[in-house]
Amino acid sequence: MQQSVVRVGEWLVTPSVNQISRQGRQITLEPRLIDLLMYFAQHPDEVLSRDNIIDNVWMRTIVTNHVVTQSISELRKSLRDGDEYSPEYIVTVPKRGYKLTASVVWPDDSEIANSFPPVPAPAAPDELPAAPVPAPTAPLPPVKTRKSRIGTWLLFLLSLSALMALILMSVIHHTPAVTKSRLLLNPRDIDVRFDGGNSCNNWVSQKSYAIGLGGLITTSLNTFSTYMVHDKTNYSVNEPSSSGKTLTIRFVNQRHYRAQQCFMSVLLLDNADGSTMLDKRYFITDTNQIAIQDDLFNSLSDVLTQPWPERMQAQLAQFRVPQPTSLSRLYEARQLAFSGDVQSLNKASALLDTLIKQSPEFTYAQEGKVLVDVLRQSQQTFDPQQMATLNAELKKLAQIPGIQQTSLFYKVQTIYLLGKGDVDDAYDAINKSIALEMSWLNYVLLGKVYEMKGENRLAADAYLTAFNLRPGENTLYWIENGIFQTSIDKVVPYLKVFLAKE
Repeated sequence: MQQSVVRVGEWLVTPSVNQISRQGRQITLEPRLIDLLMYFAQHPDEVLSRDNIIDNVWMRTIVTNHVVTQSISELRKSLRDGDEYSPEYIVTVPKRGYKLTASVVWPDDSEIANSFPPVPAPAAPDELPAAPVPAPTAPLPPVKTRKSRIGTWLLFLLSLSALMALILMSVIHHTPAVTKSRLLLNPRDIDVRFDGGNSCNNWVSQKSYAIGLGGLITTSLNTFSTYMVHDKTNYSVNEPSSSGKTLTIRFVNQRHYRAQQCFMSVLLLDNADGSTMLDKRYFITDTNQIAIQDDLFNSLSDVLTQPWPERMQAQLAQFRVPQPTSLSRLYEARQLAFSGDVQSLNKASALLDTLIKQSPEFTYAQEGKVLVDVLRQSQQTFDPQQMATLNAELKKLAQIPGIQQTSLFYKVQTIYLLGKGDVDDAYDAINKSIALEMSWLNYVLLGKVYEMKGENRLAADAYLTAFNLRPGENTLYWIENGIFQTSIDKVVPYLKVFLAKE
């Protein structure tokens, strides 16, 4: 019988209301996450494979392994509750599965027993009335006594059967029903969309700035908050959303007095009741782009009641550079790089090179330049001079203070090591990158590593996770052509089937 509550580490889990709580803090989880946590609690310190989890949590519902990977990631984030120093509740055991390492405390058996009525003792058979002593020559036959005893035992057995039926019904009542249909709404999910219907002056740079903000919001919240965010700024399919919230960025042209003004509108809607959580308009200039970014993140922290941890604040602070237009140029270069083709990568490299000359202290520009050049080298043969320049960039990158605490450093290492055929070291590097940042590009690179290890099933999981984090043609191009060509038909046919249905 499933318990009404259970304590897992510091959290009190109440499955009947899909909640976990500690020290006055209550979090409502999706039913599948509660079921997943309860299954881990029933098997503490045991290594559970993904197939085992699918069979016992999702039961007869057909899901892919990447659903388990994403669900465990969401559950980890909820248990961490925005505290980057919180102990890891669920650890990954390489090539075997997952294990709950936190302590599990169940209610005492006496508490369970007290919730059921005691089993009544069988009633004693009715005593026959005293009869006159028969004459020795004519004894009474015992037929009536046997019938009375048989009837009494039949009544006892019927009572016992009814009591067992009541207990069985109670057990069934406390077992959560299996959800066989797709959940309509996930309150912890956010879709980030870009509406490019209205153009403004300097449209290319302003569009790149807006999409860059969307990507930064996605990666930051996925890495540092309890929300799961999907960057759909490059996704043109209009399917019903299952996310609880939608953040839309678009440009609005309005005539003010005698001048035409263009505003960037940021609207956050709660899809549960259609209410507006955030509605802001920003007039973008060459001098206020960093201020807009800071204000937007502060506003999101307030409306989502999600304080940003120190490491995230430190990363956002690195965007504050003296050159006011550096931010939009960085986002423009990233947009080019995300296209993935050689021509776009060459343009991104040149743009970042100019940006570094203008703002040599802009660390993100230096890191981005190395990443783009390593990608270029993976798609086209560099001449000796280009290789010498790339090696100098790699050496300079390694000397940047704190660089080994950034995900981008390990992305560069992963791509470089894959180019050399060093798969084991590339596997270690990409896992360090994922530990520091939950991003679509990390999972694309993880898929490439798994492919080179000959583990196509795990590669498919990684690619599906990448596409789920950032669906769209750019991500699909990276899966098919990044580092080396991947056959969608052979490695991840589900993705092709999914896109064919749209």
